[in-house]
Amino acid sequence: MSKIRVLVVDDSVFMRKIITDMIQEDARFEVVDTAKNGLEAVDKTKRLNPDVITLDIEMPEMNGLEALKRIMAEHPVPVIMLSSLTEEGAKETIAALELGAIDFVRKPSGSISLDLFKVKSLLMEKLSIAVQTRVSRAMPAPRQTPASNRASISAPAMKPPVSAGSKELIDSMPASRIDKLVAIGTSTGGPRALQQVVTGLPEKFPAPILIVQHMPPNFTKSLANRLDATSRIRVVEASDGDRLRNGVAYIAPGGWHMIVKRDDAGYKVRLTKDDPRSGHRPSVDMLFESLLPFRELKRHIVLMTGMGSDGAKGMQALRQAGAVSTIAESSETCVVYGMPRAAAELNCLTHQLPLYQIAAKLNELVQSQS
Repeated sequence: MSKIRVLVVDDSVFMRKIITDMIQEDARFEVVDTAKNGLEAVDKTKRLNPDVITLDIEMPEMNGLEALKRIMAEHPVPVIMLSSLTEEGAKETIAALELGAIDFVRKPSGSISLDLFKVKSLLMEKLSIAVQTRVSRAMPAPRQTPASNRASISAPAMKPPVSAGSKELIDSMPASRIDKLVAIGTSTGGPRALQQVVTGLPEKFPAPILIVQHMPPNFTKSLANRLDATSRIRVVEASDGDRLRNGVAYIAPGGWHMIVKRDDAGYKVRLTKDDPRSGHRPSVDMLFESLLPFRELKRHIVLMTGMGSDGAKGMQALRQAGAVSTIAESSETCVVYGMPRAAAELNCLTHQLPLYQIAAKLNELVQSQS
């Protein structure tokens, strides 16, 4: 069986050697070449046609983000971002995921270090996943979008930013009656999918949206900030005790399960450090299962691209408990058709849609019940 061919891109000679040695210790892989900057990466991607690329972010001449744009536009290949900037520069990592990178691996903090070997197993796991994924030159363009929904895909309305470390603006929003709720679960490929779905929702969307994206701590906050900046609705990284409000999306923070509780004042977020479910914390199933008691709510449940089956059993249980809609992203647009496939195999879907139709369908379903 032929080996998986990898192009390693990093401006450090030492890091190129370390990453190459690490990858080639696995008999399934071979490093076909290395590149020291983005320009070399673009050229060698075209000439060598590797199966997967590891790509640094901060490099001379052309950085990783610019190289990623070129690669995805000219010769799409699965890319794993691997950079010393991914910890403190989570914003750049989220941008890379939106541009089409499959996933990322964090280098250890500090300067170049042999501690990189600590991430070997994670890197090899993500390289293995990456070669099974679908990449394309661009996100699928919306097709046959109803005129009533076109406004939702134009530029977001200007709104003041949420103040760092606080939720004053959201807390000051008028309380509204919650009778509907949207919950979304996603994993590999999720940041790019969320960018298309969340930015497609109108400003006065009449339901709270709860989102679990499999992602480490710190990165979920950057994801929330990015989505908030480009969406009409408010998007925040959830905090324990947040009161749910219509037109606000709450992203589970990395390393915490997010569930929903009800008290005399309404519905609120609770964060827990319970054991991971199926290797995940946050877990989609944990969120979905927490919604089972709330039959008084019109619940709309969504599963999008991701490896594994997290969320499928929770979606099935919610469908059996009266959820109004259960939507899975279809295989044609999934980066990884894992979580949606698991739900489809449980025969619990009301809709299976390509990514570019999900926001419009959610808006149609939720608005029709207003």
